[in-house]
Amino acid sequence: MTGYVFTVAGGKGGVGKTTTAINVAVALQDAGHDVVVVDADLGMANLGAMLDIEHSPSLHQVLAGKAAVSDAITEGPGGVTVVPGERNLEAFADADPAKLRKVVKALSTAYEIVLIDTGAGLSHETTVPLGLADGVLLITTADDVAIGDTIKTAQLAERIEGDVVGAVLTRANDDTNVSQVADKLDLEMLAVVPEDQDATKDEPLLINHSDSYAAEAYRRLASTLEEIYEVNTEGGATTEQEFEPSSPSGDASDAADSDADAESAESGGSETGIGPGNEASPESDDDDEDEDGVFGLFN
Repeated sequence: MTGYVFTVAGGKGGVGKTTTAINVAVALQDAGHDVVVVDADLGMANLGAMLDIEHSPSLHQVLAGKAAVSDAITEGPGGVTVVPGERNLEAFADADPAKLRKVVKALSTAYEIVLIDTGAGLSHETTVPLGLADGVLLITTADDVAIGDTIKTAQLAERIEGDVVGAVLTRANDDTNVSQVADKLDLEMLAVVPEDQDATKDEPLLINHSDSYAAEAYRRLASTLEEIYEVNTEGGATTEQEFEPSSPSGDASDAADSDADAESAESGGSETGIGPGNEASPESDDDDEDEDGVFGLFN
């Protein structure tokens, strides 16, 4: 059995998608789940910067066919597991969003819950995560522009048969009409995160500002997502993993590479097709993405 994939999305930038993904991951990990956060904001990857992580190879290198998924995994503050991206234009140009499906498939065999942090706007690279998720979580502020962009994102997710599980309202204050926002979105409001100055610094909040109101809101959101996960699964990821997550010492990564080499020798290639020297064919990628109708939307 594979793990459960949540895509954290929203049409407008700066509404708190990355902050939500980070803190929900920490809360779920504290609750005893194996969780990984993937920075799929290929154009403006900032997960690593927010957590003060510098790691190579990155997700961009994996999507460019230059690295294996297991080598891109690293550990962030509090032991949270992340797959960070890069922030330079060359890496963005080389990364193929179509390969993200295979990355997520591999991760979902090793982790109970995969959280995909996405970029703003509607494009091929932001649409792919909507289509491959088991559940889509939409993040918005009470700003009319943000609400409008969130509605468009929900409509797009529905068009490609993505399952929107609900919305999260961030930066709420005493003047925020939560019911009005929920009515405009026509979505279940899973959490309301209050405006909190601590929320703009020293991530993760749950570690560095654990007593803040925002941190408590993220804990409640994580509990809700935990319920969704438990309802839709039968106990988490399979024990027959496609790879073992990297350890700080590199032992697990070395073992994984050895196993992958053995499997490649027997089968003629990597099972996921995303390791070095095993780039997926264009036909294979097109077939995968056509399941979501992604290419039809952006042709």
